Amino acid sequence: MVVLGNAVGASHCAPPRAGGNLSCVQAVELVFAIVWAAFWIYWLVAAFSIKSGHVPWARELRIRALIVVLAIVLIRFGAFRGHRLNTDPWRAGLGLVLFALGLGFAIWARVHIGRNWGTPMSQKDDPELVTSGPYHLVRHPIYSGILFAGIGTAVALSWLWLIAVGLAGVYFVYSATVEERNMTGQFPETYPAYQRSTKMLIPFVF
Repeated sequence: MVVLGNAVGASHCAPPRAGGNLSCVQAVELVFAIVWAAFWIYWLVAAFSIKSGHVPWARELRIRALIVVLAIVLIRFGAFRGHRLNTDPWRAGLGLVLFALGLGFAIWARVHIGRNWGTPMSQKDDPELVTSGPYHLVRHPIYSGILFAGIGTAVALSWLWLIAVGLAGVYFVYSATVEERNMTGQFPETYPAYQRSTKMLIPFVF
């Protein structure tokens, strides 16, 4: 019975500790925090090398206001209360793999599109249609990669992260719809054909 108890205990990460060395749960959480922070710092630095353009701030502020309202409603109804961090090492490992694949895909797309990248819903003064590399798989691979990384975070840490993924998904689908309307106007012959041949966010599905 003692051996069985030790085996069961070994299959789970230790819960967060009040002091001393980091527990398994805290270590995994720290890894995600550091990598997410590094990812967004890279994103901000890379933004200095893009082509000039402009953002329709009325649309940008409208969707952001909607996201804030949804978050407030969720907080008001207790969606963020009473959650527990994951202590299953297998689930944490799977989440880390999904997280790495998602961020890797987003970074690949960012590097591949180069100076043609822009903030959500921005319009370039000298646009170029990129349909190769990750853009051959989905039309918005950066959004796909970030959402996939968010799902990996939820799997590894807490299902509560799926709420953030859902809110980000609403924002990304809206942004993608606005961007595609702009791209259709700029590339009236080639972009509709690209839309028909390539899915928006999930290969072969959506």
